Amino acid sequence: MTADPRYGLHRHVSLPGPLALDSGAALTPVEFGYETYGSLNTDKSNAILICHALTGDQYVASDHPLTGKPGWWTRMVGPGKPIDTERYFVICSNVIGSCLGSSGPSSINPATGRAWAMDFPVLTIRDMVRAQAMLLDHLGVERLKAVVGGSMGGMQALSWAATFPDRIGAVVVIASTAKHSAQNIAFHEVGRQAIMADPNWRGGDYYGDGEAPAAGLAVARMAAHITYLSEAGLTEKFGRRLQERDAKTFGFDADFQVESYLRHQGLSFTGRFDANAYLYITRAMDYFDLAEEHGGMLANAFRATDARFCVVSFDTDWLYPTRESRAVVRALNAAAKHVSFVELSSPFGHDAFLLESPELNAVVDGFLKVEG
Repeated sequence: MTADPRYGLHRHVSLPGPLALDSGAALTPVEFGYETYGSLNTDKSNAILICHALTGDQYVASDHPLTGKPGWWTRMVGPGKPIDTERYFVICSNVIGSCLGSSGPSSINPATGRAWAMDFPVLTIRDMVRAQAMLLDHLGVERLKAVVGGSMGGMQALSWAATFPDRIGAVVVIASTAKHSAQNIAFHEVGRQAIMADPNWRGGDYYGDGEAPAAGLAVARMAAHITYLSEAGLTEKFGRRLQERDAKTFGFDADFQVESYLRHQGLSFTGRFDANAYLYITRAMDYFDLAEEHGGMLANAFRATDARFCVVSFDTDWLYPTRESRAVVRALNAAAKHVSFVELSSPFGHDAFLLESPELNAVVDGFLKVEG
């Protein structure tokens, strides 16, 4: 454990459950890998839940135990930063279905004593949120000052407002959407098929022998990573520049810098993520349609909450473009909710929420400091 709680406490807990799932199945026990930063104040009013994206994890502002790299949102979370760990008690849990300590296909099925693999129940975003609420109950947090998330984390934040309307004071949704589009589903299916076409996948039963479907997972990551970037950003960073050579090889090595970059992204990903978890989480995202869960009208999802909302998009994000954020804002307006919206300019596409963005820092900092 880290000595100073402002910089993160590595934690794990197993809760008895059962956790009822949208599929009709139930999960018991429920494992959680999570991190906390800062301290809960005496009236328990300063807790902020951060929800991570598809390939993220609980190590939001502390070094990753597998890669040794700094947390994925150290720009936003820490002492004196917009999500200030000297002011707030910050919680980030690994979503169920993932592979960094929470219940997922790589965790042990108590009925068999072996990894769940593809016997693990299929999940939804709402299931992830219900699990987070179970963890908060365990931590003694009845109400959150705010829930904050980008990308898939933003889906969870919206689902929090709909599923537990009385437990949140504010919601920050960054580079996200209220439903997964056909294009989003299509990209995910390409990734899933790459994994399942890898001969080492073997129907998902690859645990224990060291022969995981790394090649398929790397390709899935490469395809997805393209959607996180913008054409302008790729052109500026790589253009058509060659990779450590003066001429084309007239072969199929990585002639271009962008090819080498994508291969590196794919291979490095396989060292920290589980292929089956990728299948389960992408499927949960594909099933996400908040309006569908509330009679086909998105505004209905927000009618029961009094939370304040802050919605942020980026002008070069083509994965979850600004029109998706505007649809959320229109629904919040229809439900007569307090909502702030801003589209920020960035050359970095969808990944902009993870990168250096003084404007985003200022928006989050200002929004959280307003007392609702």
